[in-house]
Amino acid sequence: MGKRIVVIGGGAAGLMAAGIAGMNGHNVILLERNNRPARKVMITGKGRCNVTNDTDVAGLINAVNKNGKFLYSAFSAFSAQDTKAFFEKRGVALKTERGNRVFPQSDKSVDIVDALTAFARENAEIITARATEIIAENGKVSAVMTDEGRFDCDGVILATGGLSYPTTGSTGDGYKMAKKLGHTVTDLRPSLVGVECFEGFTSHLQGLALKNIGLKVYKNDGKKPIYTDFGELLFTHFGISGPTVLSASAKLSDTENNKYTFYIDLKPALSEEELDKRIRRDFSENLNKDFINSLDALLPQKLISVIVSLSGIPAHTKVNQISREQRETLLKLLKGLKLTAISLRPIEEAVITAGGISLSQVDPKTMQSRLIEGLYFAGEILDLDACTGGFNLQIAFSTGYVAGNSI
Repeated sequence: MGKRIVVIGGGAAGLMAAGIAGMNGHNVILLERNNRPARKVMITGKGRCNVTNDTDVAGLINAVNKNGKFLYSAFSAFSAQDTKAFFEKRGVALKTERGNRVFPQSDKSVDIVDALTAFARENAEIITARATEIIAENGKVSAVMTDEGRFDCDGVILATGGLSYPTTGSTGDGYKMAKKLGHTVTDLRPSLVGVECFEGFTSHLQGLALKNIGLKVYKNDGKKPIYTDFGELLFTHFGISGPTVLSASAKLSDTENNKYTFYIDLKPALSEEELDKRIRRDFSENLNKDFINSLDALLPQKLISVIVSLSGIPAHTKVNQISREQRETLLKLLKGLKLTAISLRPIEEAVITAGGISLSQVDPKTMQSRLIEGLYFAGEILDLDACTGGFNLQIAFSTGYVAGNSI
């Protein structure tokens, strides 16, 4: 006869855990405070849902910002290939895009959410209720208290997510419940979030998205970059965002006591020599024009006045009067537009929360608590976070699968 299991949290990890535990013959109740599960999954990947990354176990581990080796067993038990097979088996056709990112062919996250929810519903009962406390007696889980009453149980899987996007239900309840049972919660901070910049010109560029830029981030004027990327960047009223910046933000641990400098290469496909030739060619075709009117072929319209201002070359200087030194200044600017980070945006805006339940208190092979028998963890509540590209959802699926199987 199966055990009575309560899964707390109906996100990606909780739905997977509930479905797997139910398949194993247990009597499973999933408690979700929202009337619709997986609200955060619904908005991931700009509503397209980057469901996983089509790479091997080593590739998944390398994408985790710290503690990646903790996930070796989980990724081996339920890999990216397993995630793809899971959804394809449930009628969701998938496609792989740049950077091995996997999306539903429909570009609709609702297809992923519906398949995941249906899987959980087939194998568990989903109840709309907010869990408030996990009761443990003699070091063993015995019940879950909710705003709807008490649920006696033999085991609990805690999968309440982090603190990011609180409107989807991630309000930190799980951390409080775990702490009350003696678990340590490491420092919580935003990860995969926009970066506020010192330079005021970003507000003039608000809404401008740049594709195929190079990005390098340096800490305290160090000689080597702490992060390098290529891809998309978005200027905002506060600074910068977009996929490359979100991934870089995971490396910015303490913006108050450290100075981080971002350099944007606007023309990464060209070497300095090649770009210089390109600038000279453009100039030769616009010799009698004002400098500000000579850059249309090189830059987006919105960016021209900012680059002209930063170059120090008077806007109405005739192109035929621009000196070699001025041209070199422009070249350096195009290959390394500098921005200084002031701070990360608030955790409420972050894609994920960095920090969480200390992994020293969790068995990586089962996801069971080392402190409380019958208590398991899955997903973002754990001290695990990865860069963008489908890796964080894969962490949720893999840890949910292991917890559901182990319990």
